[in-house]
Amino acid sequence: MRGKGRALGALLTALICVPGVVSADVEGGPHPFHGQEIDWRPCLSPQERAEAVPTEGDPDWLRRLECGTVTVPLDHGDPQGRTLDLAVIRHPAQGVRQGSLVIDFGGPGVSGTDTFLSGPLPLGRGVRAGFDLVSFDPRGVGASGGFVCPLWRYMERPLEWVRDTDPQDVAGDRLEALEKTARALAQSCVEEVGEDFLANMGTVNVVRDLDILRDALGDERLDYLGYSYGTSIGALYAQMYPERTGALVLDGAVPLEDDVVTRAVEQTGGLQTSWEAFVVHCLDGAPECPFTGIEEATEEVEKILVDIDAEPLRVNEETVDRHEFLDLLRGSLHTEQLWPNNVLLLARLAEGERDDFVHDYLAALKRTRPEEVLGAERSAHLAVRCADHIDPTDPSAYQEGARRASQASPLFGGHEVWRMLPCAFWPDTEVMPTGITAPTAPPILVIGTLGDPATPYAWARELSEQLTSATLLTYEGGGHTAYAQGRPCVDEVVDAYLLSGVLPAPDATCRSRL
Repeated sequence: MRGKGRALGALLTALICVPGVVSADVEGGPHPFHGQEIDWRPCLSPQERAEAVPTEGDPDWLRRLECGTVTVPLDHGDPQGRTLDLAVIRHPAQGVRQGSLVIDFGGPGVSGTDTFLSGPLPLGRGVRAGFDLVSFDPRGVGASGGFVCPLWRYMERPLEWVRDTDPQDVAGDRLEALEKTARALAQSCVEEVGEDFLANMGTVNVVRDLDILRDALGDERLDYLGYSYGTSIGALYAQMYPERTGALVLDGAVPLEDDVVTRAVEQTGGLQTSWEAFVVHCLDGAPECPFTGIEEATEEVEKILVDIDAEPLRVNEETVDRHEFLDLLRGSLHTEQLWPNNVLLLARLAEGERDDFVHDYLAALKRTRPEEVLGAERSAHLAVRCADHIDPTDPSAYQEGARRASQASPLFGGHEVWRMLPCAFWPDTEVMPTGITAPTAPPILVIGTLGDPATPYAWARELSEQLTSATLLTYEGGGHTAYAQGRPCVDEVVDAYLLSGVLPAPDATCRSRL
């Protein structure tokens, strides 16, 4: 296992883990980067505001957005050294302001500023009235020093070679190709931004940045909504800065202490749970369901994949093979509202039909962001995942993890584990602290979705039990995360907590509306 962290990093980690002690860089006084004021300016130029197309739900959303920057040190242990300007965006409160609500949309690698600029957030009227809605691009993401590892696609072909192979049988030239490309990808990231930059990409430093942002916003306490990976940021903030913590909503919890292999294996198991929840939805009365049972469903999908092997699908003059089809199916599990269309898609393909619905629905699922955006997101995702966790340096550990993942989900296999192999060759970084319980933090709300394909429900229950002051709200449905996604029960609970500090009863649940 890679032992990461310089002497200073080890000291900071030790201090962070002591209840009631914040990080060493702010202990005994304010951070040297506190005291900033954000120079807010319209995100759009006058011409862009005049030409902005009214957005559904809030026609003036884009016109109201304001942008600015906050300066942070690249290395918080060396505040006199290199700095970064973090891109920040806000939508001003539309009523009586009670503070800021900082939102992180997860990833890691997702740009908060781009998410705001893509259209209004479906938050309740009370939340939009009472809070300045704020987001930011974390370090190494988007306009905050975002980068693209030149070889970010380099592993795709070797991964395709092993995708249909039992991980125990991956050997010889194929294993050598995986190791070679993983090492080259990691090295390309180093050459692009340098070891120092990658060493400071971890969540520990994102949390330190977040406290500088909180101060620049003028808020004594941080009110925060974190989705997926954003839950790690929120939980660690509560540990490091409990006296500065306000309301925290952590939706779609991510574990704080697993190594990358264990996490990928558990994530694959969660994907399998989501798949089985989808199959149950199908069997419970969905029209045209092509399945005869939960255990039979994987074999019945395999028959569809064999047909695709024989004659790949064509979508907008592009070929969709079995692997891309599985990727599209996996991605669609993230949105529960798509499940009925997934049933129709699989039913038609099971009958050998490739009609307009099949083409149009797959075309909609295939719509992706521009290449440069996708490359930046994947590069940041890999950098944070490798930085945050103890990473095995022996490729055989990833092979064993891929075997365990394939046992957990024969349909989706060990792909999620194999693609973390560059972490075996990553430069040293500061380790994520362990023993995070946030014992003196105010009440925290954790949300878990039973059929979440990306962040297994078990992770939410684990985090709610780990954080001393946390309460768990369970959404008994599917999809990745639950708040502000058209689920009134969840929205009502979260809004009451954010606006009034009212928590739900222990082990409260909300039922699916599908």
